[in-house]
Amino acid sequence: MTATPAADQATVPTRAQVRDPAEVRRRTRLGVVLGLLAVLLAYFALAIHTAHVHYILVQVPSANTPVHTIASKPTLWVCAALVLCIGVAGAAGWLPKGWRSMLAMGVAGVAFALGFLIWAYSDQPSGAFEAKMVNPLPGTLAIATPLILGALAGCLCERAAVINVAIEAQFIMGAFFASMVGSMTASTSVGLLGGVAAGVGVAALLAVFAIKYQVNQVVLGVVLVLLATGLTGFLLDQIPSTEHATNLLNNPPILSPIAIPGLSDIPLVGQSLFDQTVLVYLMYVSVAFVSFLLFETRWGLRVRAVGEHPTAADTVGIKVNRMRWQSVLLGGVFAGLGGAYFTVGSTGAFDRGVTGGNGFIALAALIMGRWHPVGATVASLFFGFMWNLQNQLSFTQKIPSDLLGMTPYIATIIAVAGFVGRVRPPAADGEPYVKG
Repeated sequence: MTATPAADQATVPTRAQVRDPAEVRRRTRLGVVLGLLAVLLAYFALAIHTAHVHYILVQVPSANTPVHTIASKPTLWVCAALVLCIGVAGAAGWLPKGWRSMLAMGVAGVAFALGFLIWAYSDQPSGAFEAKMVNPLPGTLAIATPLILGALAGCLCERAAVINVAIEAQFIMGAFFASMVGSMTASTSVGLLGGVAAGVGVAALLAVFAIKYQVNQVVLGVVLVLLATGLTGFLLDQIPSTEHATNLLNNPPILSPIAIPGLSDIPLVGQSLFDQTVLVYLMYVSVAFVSFLLFETRWGLRVRAVGEHPTAADTVGIKVNRMRWQSVLLGGVFAGLGGAYFTVGSTGAFDRGVTGGNGFIALAALIMGRWHPVGATVASLFFGFMWNLQNQLSFTQKIPSDLLGMTPYIATIIAVAGFVGRVRPPAADGEPYVKG
């Protein structure tokens, strides 16, 4: 065997030297975005005059809640330097791929959020109500819980190549029937089962028309949302306006928080994460369950095969449409739980618009999370944090309300442009399968 000359070996690029142009562009965008955020934080540090900002570690303070202080300018400069360093490292390709890169992006996001909050709560108008920074975790989790459950439902459906635009319909039906069943039985547990049944019912309609009759799945999802909106509105109008009838049919009990001993005493995060309702704990378990089911089991492998290449899956004996039915119906369970959160999990009585279009936000979180349960969870938490931030900053009187309303959408555009990069759905997503 002839040895390869040293000159020829030198001309052969290694795997590390080969760069994907799309990956280089993504890194460049990431570096530019983080660099601009670092410059913005530096401007905040130069612009403020308040030496300290007050904060508390709970969502709803009381008279005995301790108030802490944080140095404004030094903290802002540290946050700016941290964001800039991560941006340079990301643009240069020094960040390793995988969980380390995601962790670095998370640190940059937390640093910018902290710096932005310090600027927002500093230099408040004299004589105005002195707003204090509060722990954002409880509000973030409250908003993100139904989004996560809806995104998990979408993940199960779309991994099997069924587009689920009807998450909002499952939320609406789940919220209504959870309220009605919970009111009639005076039981939150039975109310949750009612929400699950409604979510599975809408999923069955989605599966019948999308899989069996091969209706356009995007149009079908919109039609199901309109159907759920109209049907629940009609049924709500049929409830008599007497107090007895309202209490019987639309006044369910609400889930009570259950503190986990030990874990709920952890500073800062204990009460936020481990003093929650059963539905929130079910959400924690659901994320782990769906991740394990899709990526660690034979059933999950078959679902992903059906979503990527149904013809090849069929040739090895996998029943394509049967797997799609199973995945869509299982997704209905989680979407029904997400709908139940809006009534028995939080507000109580059902009303028009109670879901607030959160099903479509869950669909956006699914895409932003790259059709992965963990990624969709992170994206849902991001949405929840931005909406909670909008609510909190409304007390500072420093940022116009119209701009606050735009904040979640602006942050989403920045995240998609800078952090997510290219996203690719399952190859057969939305394509009906007809066995040849």
